Amino acid sequence: MTSAARKVPFTTTNAGIPVESDEHSLTIGPDGPILLQDHYTIEKMAQFNRERVPERVVHAKGSGAYGHFTVTNDVSQFTKADVFQPGRTTDMLARFSTVAGEMGSPDTWRDPRGFALKFYTQQGNYDLVGNNTPVFFVRDTIKFQDFIRSQKRHPRTGLRSNDMQWDFWTLSPESAHQVTWLMGDRGIPKTYRHMNGYSSHTYMWINGGGEKFWVKYHFKTDQGIAFLTQEEADELAGSDADKHRRDLYEAIEARNAPSWTLKVQIMPFEDAADYRFNPFDLTKVWPHGDYPLIEVGRMTLDKNPEDHFVHIEQAAFEPSNLVPGIGPSPDKMLLGRLFSYPDTHRYRIGPNYTQLPPNRPRVEVRSYAKDGPMRYEPANVSAPYAPNSAGGPAADSERYRPASWHTEAGEIVREAYSLHREDDDWGQPGTMVREVLDGPARERLASNISGHLAQGVTPPVLQRAFEYWRNVDKNLGDRIAAKFNGA
Repeated sequence: MTSAARKVPFTTTNAGIPVESDEHSLTIGPDGPILLQDHYTIEKMAQFNRERVPERVVHAKGSGAYGHFTVTNDVSQFTKADVFQPGRTTDMLARFSTVAGEMGSPDTWRDPRGFALKFYTQQGNYDLVGNNTPVFFVRDTIKFQDFIRSQKRHPRTGLRSNDMQWDFWTLSPESAHQVTWLMGDRGIPKTYRHMNGYSSHTYMWINGGGEKFWVKYHFKTDQGIAFLTQEEADELAGSDADKHRRDLYEAIEARNAPSWTLKVQIMPFEDAADYRFNPFDLTKVWPHGDYPLIEVGRMTLDKNPEDHFVHIEQAAFEPSNLVPGIGPSPDKMLLGRLFSYPDTHRYRIGPNYTQLPPNRPRVEVRSYAKDGPMRYEPANVSAPYAPNSAGGPAADSERYRPASWHTEAGEIVREAYSLHREDDDWGQPGTMVREVLDGPARERLASNISGHLAQGVTPPVLQRAFEYWRNVDKNLGDRIAAKFNGA
């Protein structure tokens, strides 16, 4: 029976040409050799050999969905960004991920979770690249590569190494706040739907009058915070390694759309100069008592991608996508990421990655970028260079001035942040342990840490780890040591 009689659409080559057979290669006789002129078989093999792009160096394993963001509160006094104007609803894409694991790693390893968002605004794409924690392990981008390598596999054994992790952490005391988060209850969220998302970085907001503010983003899950114990996570790693990916997909398919309420902390621009610790330090949070949360709107994810590879694996998020009304801050990690993210996209999926479906802006593009592999749209300009006299687009420096700040700190140097009154690495994680966590949570934290240390951490690093936690909180450090020694 023909495909037409069966009312089944016929197979074509990638060029749209009808295919004679899905079952048999073109050969000389039924048992003869395959012919070089069998273009379709060769096309299928060649396509298959190239269908995997390099996985992300970081955040390789992830999942995501499309949705929308709706503003519920007027924050226009702080920013002129289109996406945050009263009553605005903006289409968006979200991708959640683990950090250190490879593409096939379990979703339930203890690891921070990426929380990357792309808003298709009327002024171009706005990307916000964050995590499910409000802080990070290091504060200077020069250490980022070293940190990631310490979390990956040992070059000699090919195995992940707790010893490498603790070696780096204990020699980098600024990591203490994030490691406290990582080893605590929120180190393994129950699902992607049951975790918060944070910008972690500080950004600049600029209002219509040119006033500047510093801002931190908090996406609070409307499903409530829920986490897995270490034992539950270990069991799921073996029985359902794709637990978080499956949960997000099935929830949306069942029309149980997850949502998050965006709240922000706003710091007046002038406060930063003499705040009691450096407000741009990625290892610190701003106390809510100083800068309370202000509601902005709600993010809802209600549409699964039609193809995971096209829309999620090829999605390219980059914090350098900053629309008018939003700018960077002096955060050294953020400034490094402004380069690093788009650079890795050019390597991983090619220089024309912005033409791919998940990365295409929903507004007209008038860029002088041209050519390169896999480009399929010509530049929307009348001449391929600027300036030109052919009526091509020109930058509007009056309307779209870049966000900036003035510093009188001195010469460009390679040094640590200047000290503020409370600039230390142990204070905030210690406060978290003593005042935020209750007794059972502190006990689970101690158990998680001692269990992690028991897996291959060598004696010199182990002793540093005990002292590391005693610096955070002496009682906690002593309890970890006692648990490790079987007391």
